[in-house]
Amino acid sequence: MRDFIYTSHPQRVVFGAGSLRHLAREIDALGARRALVLSTPEQRGQAERVADMLGAQAAGIFDRAVMHVPIETAREAREVARKLDADCAVAIGGGSTTGLGKAIALDSGLPILAIPTTYAGSEMTPIYGLTEAGLKKTGKDPRVLPRTVIYDPELSRTLPVGLSVTSGINAIAHAAEGLYAQDSNPVMDLMAREGIAAIARALPLIRLQPDDIEARADALYGAWLCGSVLGSVGMALHHKLCHTLGGSFNLPHAEVHTVVLPHAIAFNAEAAPRAMDRIAQSLGTESAAAGLYALARDNGAPVALKDIGMRAEDLDRAADLAVNNPYWNPRPFGPAERDAIRALLQRAFDGDPPR
Repeated sequence: MRDFIYTSHPQRVVFGAGSLRHLAREIDALGARRALVLSTPEQRGQAERVADMLGAQAAGIFDRAVMHVPIETAREAREVARKLDADCAVAIGGGSTTGLGKAIALDSGLPILAIPTTYAGSEMTPIYGLTEAGLKKTGKDPRVLPRTVIYDPELSRTLPVGLSVTSGINAIAHAAEGLYAQDSNPVMDLMAREGIAAIARALPLIRLQPDDIEARADALYGAWLCGSVLGSVGMALHHKLCHTLGGSFNLPHAEVHTVVLPHAIAFNAEAAPRAMDRIAQSLGTESAAAGLYALARDNGAPVALKDIGMRAEDLDRAADLAVNNPYWNPRPFGPAERDAIRALLQRAFDGDPPR
């Protein structure tokens, strides 16, 4: 018998095509009256649509969410929420927008209603991240967990194919690491396997037919499950590397997860054979690492760090940062493993297959 601890998180999930129409009802269910709508500059149009739907319930729009949540942006958004007397935040978009909402909630306790338009999965976790002075720091706090999540596949229908693929593989990363997490449990194992399988079958269909609503729903369903895994168990090598590369070198979030994941999985393969078998089964491949690499490559996603903005001269510093403050991992990667991590980063930089 396997010993484990499972803690459920109190969240309300509204899932289905067209479910955005329930937004006002869900704001009322939170007991809120003035919602600050959050978005990136590129998604200002969607934020305006949400504000229009809310009418008098909308306190205003803050459209300056960016990757990795710089501390300066978080402070500015908190001050705007205070001045507008907002009593909740509506975050529409991907992980950047949800992350900004979490930064507001961490300081103020404002409840968050998340409306994901990508497959990032951040909306299902009590994990937050803030970047200050070039270093990204993460933490967990129940105050930042969105109270309500509206999953409407219609909103991801126009998500570009390239971003759909990288966002989906980013979600798979959450579940893949959940399968070998130190605090894994059977409930999260089930969600991880189902989530990986749902996204893996959806992405090729989205590449062929971007507005396929069934494929979009499958990807969003998988992202929900994978995000739930991330919110319930610890992170390991893959997430440490991505936090380092993203926060310290400002690489795009979903893309860096896509490139690094096969190599992190290969690094851990011998230390976590059961997890590798389950990942491979969910992908329908013989090898977990090779299957993840092929999923990215065959669907047009980047497979090399050099193609997403990483500089060769920064690889040494990235390796040093990663091993000097490591997360728990089934195969340790502290200072003694620095050369192995440096070699992993080189393969990821060049776009070589994982080994």
